[in-house]
Amino acid sequence: PSTPRAARPSTPTTRPTPPPARVAPSASAEMDAPEAEEAVYVRMRTSEGDIILELDRGRAPKTVKNFVTYAKDGFYDGTIFHRVIPNFMIQGGGFTADLTQKSVRDPIVNEWENGLKNRRGTIAMARLGGRADSATSQFFINVKDNTALDSPRDGAAYAVFGRVIRGMPVVDAVRVKPTQPRGRHGNVPVEPVTIETVEVISKETATRTPDPE
Repeated sequence: PSTPRAARPSTPTTRPTPPPARVAPSASAEMDAPEAEEAVYVRMRTSEGDIILELDRGRAPKTVKNFVTYAKDGFYDGTIFHRVIPNFMIQGGGFTADLTQKSVRDPIVNEWENGLKNRRGTIAMARLGGRADSATSQFFINVKDNTALDSPRDGAAYAVFGRVIRGMPVVDAVRVKPTQPRGRHGNVPVEPVTIETVEVISKETATRTPDPE
């Protein structure tokens, strides 16, 4: 797999949709789980298998609402993980397999000061460097503890809004996919990893779903 080309630490970035600006074990056991009534459960079906997410509506209400709205609209269906860095994160939610960028809604407020950290298995919003409140549809899943993303570098850090509770083997399978540069994108999987659907599910369904072997 390819590695980041920049000398400085990578950050999950988004890319522009003209004319607007650019639209770019389970999680660690120490990470507090949200209260039951504040949790939203989501199944992300991918070409590599299912990833079950527990989203923390209590600590990141705007971010969770934004993600769930995109999911219910079918926005993520047929998008890909377009940026995969094996020792960092996997990023998706903005491009189709031919790297066409999808039109997005207005950016959301960055809820980075919510107590959730960029640990292995957490999901967070990608955004523009230098623009704290620029996240739209793109997200990333941390494949290791990325503590640097918890420190503000441009007035804000990167907002975590949930965690993987089933399917980390799928995440790990994606992170080691061979990648190549394609156009302005530097770490695109050679074989597309497609997000087939993203749907809200019940807690019972989420906790009954077996982890892929």
